[in-house]
Amino acid sequence: MLKYILKRLVYMVFVFLVVTLLMYSLYNLIPSDPARAQVEPMRNTLKPDQYEAMYKQIRLEMGLDDPLLVRYARWMGLAPNHLGKYSGLLQGNFGYSNFFKKPVIEVIPEPMKYTIFMNIFVTILALGITIPLGIKTAVKKDSRLDRGVQVISVVGYSIPIHIIALVMIFLFAVVLRIFPVMGMKTPGSNYTGMQAFWDLLYHVTLPVLVLTFASLGSMTRYVRAAMIDALSMDYVRTARAKGVREKVVIYSHAWRNALLPVITIIISWFLGIFGGSTITESTFSLNGMGRLNIQALYNKDYELALAIQLFYIVVSLIGRIIIDLSYGLVDPRVRITK
Repeated sequence: MLKYILKRLVYMVFVFLVVTLLMYSLYNLIPSDPARAQVEPMRNTLKPDQYEAMYKQIRLEMGLDDPLLVRYARWMGLAPNHLGKYSGLLQGNFGYSNFFKKPVIEVIPEPMKYTIFMNIFVTILALGITIPLGIKTAVKKDSRLDRGVQVISVVGYSIPIHIIALVMIFLFAVVLRIFPVMGMKTPGSNYTGMQAFWDLLYHVTLPVLVLTFASLGSMTRYVRAAMIDALSMDYVRTARAKGVREKVVIYSHAWRNALLPVITIIISWFLGIFGGSTITESTFSLNGMGRLNIQALYNKDYELALAIQLFYIVVSLIGRIIIDLSYGLVDPRVRITK
């Protein structure tokens, strides 16, 4: 197992380097001049020769005239900059945000905290609903409950998440007036401690409901399909023939074997909700990673956008290892020895 984990870590590093090189190359293909953007506000206060000299100096400091691979190596911290120092991702330097006028490492933590906070609640709610519901509909296959859930899940799976958000806003914010439409806290409030936590929880409840509802359809169908397949196996019929209690058959025999394909979907879905929250965060004006990514792209703040993409890349790579290792934990027959 240890040897396998080491192999996967080496694989992660290789994939990370390839993907980041592609991302860095794509962002550098976008027509833009970050050096010009920095000196442009000083055009009216400097003489033409001073302006041009400052522009060339900034281009030199940024290394914009160097080959792409050299700039990538400097960005990663694998090569020294023009001062002979290593200052890149490996040294904790994620670049400078031209829009926020401060280092990227100071911009990301707060939105990242809110995105993770919100998606943890989405995960708990979604799994708490979809797993029991999927098992129940599989056991009661072709019943009224099963047919009703299938219809609702297809409808929920087919509706885009921004439409679900608009319907939820109309229902809970306009008609019932239970939750606020946008924001992360009550305007003008200076809450601290638990009061600030409950205020934040109150404001993210509606976005959490949107993300949860949007995920119910697909997750329920996956769990149901896996359970139906497991319940049709010979070992389930044998257990029932031996007189084993139905709950033991369902949860000990069928569910444990159905969990193997389901766990891949669960972890993949958990990683995917970070992408889905981009639309939700923008709709509800939440200060999360998704909304920050859109702001960075809209304002051509490419170093910030690259750092956000790195966050998604790392989450995806870690998720792949968790999926592989979870197979051995869920099913003792699947033991990684090579």
